[in-house]
This record gives sequence, C-alpha cells and structure tokens, in this order.
Amino acid sequence: MIGVDWGTSSFRAYRMTADGRVIDRTHSPTGIMFVENGRFADVLRRAILPWVNAGERHVLLSGMIGSRQGWIEAPYLPCPAGAADLAGATIPVPFDIAEVRLVPGVTAEDAAGVPEVMRGEETQIIGALAEFGEGGVACMPGSHSKWVRVEAGRITGFSTFMTGEAFAAFSGHTILGRMMKADAPADPEALRRGLARSADPGGLLRHLFGVRTLGLFGRLSETSSASYLSGLLLGHEVRSALAATPGIAQVVLIGDPKLCALYADAIEVCGGVARIAAGEAAPSGLARIAGEVRWN
Repeated sequence: MIGVDWGTSSFRAYRMTADGRVIDRTHSPTGIMFVENGRFADVLRRAILPWVNAGERHVLLSGMIGSRQGWIEAPYLPCPAGAADLAGATIPVPFDIAEVRLVPGVTAEDAAGVPEVMRGEETQIIGALAEFGEGGVACMPGSHSKWVRVEAGRITGFSTFMTGEAFAAFSGHTILGRMMKADAPADPEALRRGLARSADPGGLLRHLFGVRTLGLFGRLSETSSASYLSGLLLGHEVRSALAATPGIAQVVLIGDPKLCALYADAIEVCGGVARIAAGEAAPSGLARIAGEVRWN
C-alpha cells in the first residue's frame, strides 16, 4: 500500500509492505497551503507514480488534506475511535491511477460541551497503540498541542492547547516582544524559571505581564525573555493537562524529537513522568488503518 501524511506545510508518502514495513518514502514542502488552484491530484500523481507503476493500487491519505481547505472535506468521526472505526469512515477520493481513500478527522467534546477536533493526529495515535497497553495519555506537541486519552485501542477524548501559536503571537505582536531578542539562543535556566512561575497563583494572564516587569527591573534579560515566556506558557499547558488526567502513571510523547524532549523536561518539572514513543507513528498508523479498509 501507499500511505500519505499530508499536512498544512508538508507532504510525506510511504510505500509499505502488508505488515506495515516502510520500503520507500518521499517528502516535499507541498502541504495543502502550497498547492495552487486545488491541484492535489497532480501533486499526488507526481509523488507516487513510480510506486503505482510498480504495482501499488491502494493509497490512504491522512491529515489536513481532508480539511475544508484540502482536497475533499472528510466529516469528523466522534470518539471513541479506533483503527476499525476510522477505516469504516474513510472517504473515497476520485483518482485515475489508483484507489484513494481519506482518513477522517476525529472530534470530541469537553465536560462543558465545547467541541475538540484533530486531523492527522488520530493516525499517529493508532500507529503508537503499542505504547499504551490497556490505556494511557499521549501528548503531541506542536502549534496546537494535543493531549489524547487512549483506552482499549481507541481514542476516547482529547484536549487542545494553542501554546505554540500563543508564543508566536505574544512574542511577535505584543508589548512583550519589545522586551526580547527574537534570535537569542535558548536559555534553559530562564525556561525553568517560567515553568516554576506557572505554578504560582494568579493565572496565565497575570503571569504574562511579569515578562515585561521582570525585564523593566533588570531581573530578566532581553536574551532570556523568550525562553522565560516559553516556559511560562508550557508550564500552564502541562499543569492543566496533568490535572485533568489524574492517576496516569506516564505520558507518552509523540512527534518532533526536539519538541518531545522539551515537553518531557517540562512534564518532569511539573510533577509528571514522560517518555518519548519509539519509531514513526504516522506510517504505522496508516498501515494499521489500511489493513481494516474494505478496498475495491
């Protein structure tokens, strides 16, 4: 089969054996935001044509390619959702040289009835199911970090934190940015100060103004302010997420290795235990879901 992880900024495709082993791969910066005039079929054809010519006929897509801004919008599948559920809800995509199906996103609601959504992360969770045993919690760092609950091989709920995007907004478009040098190297000590501050009373909105006042009084340098802000935002995310998942022995981190290492340290500082998942979750998830699809 051919599996494709097609996000906002990048395109990654894998040729896999029946047991999910990757035997070839390709990637390009042709995420959905960089495909002109909706020519998604052309991008896919160029990428996988050699594999189709070699005999592959089944293609499974996941990620933002199934969003409203993508090729075809795939309706969200409500939790709980496992591999078989996702496979049964895949959407056929018209394509001339292979059978193409699209994995839907997943939706849930919090205790107040406010909806949550994900696209692409569900496939990575399915690919990392071996990490959870009977159940557990995953953290998937990013611009919009996901904290996902897994039980008996199915996604049962999740929460989203806009930590990465908030950092970009506060550091680039508010008065806080005037107190920092954007190109300064990371300062681990300042980051830990921010993590520690997130445990104090007062809340995030009050703590944020402290980035400015600490700088005004010479207690936080321009080269350290960005790291302090990062730790502050990250600490509020992690503490909130850990409080919402009591009794979880360990958080499984899935995603970019550098971000996962950062989150692992933050989780430890905030009183939790974390480990980084082994292997590549996206291709494993694509293969597992594809194995449940009823192909023509």
